[in-house]
Amino acid sequence: MDSHAPSYHRYRFPPPIISHAVWIYHRFCLSFRDAEDLLAQRGITISYETIRQWCLTFGPEYARTLRRRRSRLGDTWYLDELFVTIQGRRQYLWRAVDQDGDVIDILVQSRRDCRAAKRFFRKLLKGQGCAPRRLVTDKLRSYSAAHRAVMPSVVHSTRQYENNRAEVSHQPTRHREGQMRRFKSAAQAQRFLSVHGIVGNLFRVGRHLLRAAHHRMLRTRSFRVWQEVTCGC
Repeated sequence: MDSHAPSYHRYRFPPPIISHAVWIYHRFCLSFRDAEDLLAQRGITISYETIRQWCLTFGPEYARTLRRRRSRLGDTWYLDELFVTIQGRRQYLWRAVDQDGDVIDILVQSRRDCRAAKRFFRKLLKGQGCAPRRLVTDKLRSYSAAHRAVMPSVVHSTRQYENNRAEVSHQPTRHREGQMRRFKSAAQAQRFLSVHGIVGNLFRVGRHLLRAAHHRMLRTRSFRVWQEVTCGC
């Protein structure tokens, strides 16, 4: 058994069903009711509220374990911020991805000034344990100021269009924001998108770049890792 495996004590349904429900919700652009219907088609009768509780309880635990297991991400970081409207107020979702498109980390904040950029930089450094070789951002001045203060030795590029990789990584967030009819709070957005990004990293294997046999092999490996993380076997 994995020492980091979550505890399912006092839960009526077995771990494979719980982990499958969480995977369905975070892997695809579905509502809790959609997940309920998919499970019902397989003979599993459960309410969407139970699935919501499972996602709240186990989603962050799965994500933490996946972060511990993943290898070090790329040494080129692409940063960008996306505004989201939450309860009528504008919030900013800061996101960093590496050269392979894997999400490094996200942070929801109410501002996009120098202080907010520094906070995000420090969060990235703490999570990765080392500085990148290269940093790519847009021309927002907050990035330059935070770069000089937090990681001045790192090469910083702000060339036009070079940051498209980070901007494209916002698309799944926009899809989920629309499907969820906007996020209800900054904490909910932070919690959901943190899990959503980690699950996306695990199952995003660059299908268009691979032969079918290699894609199936990598997908099988991703399912095996998910099974080990969620069920401890």
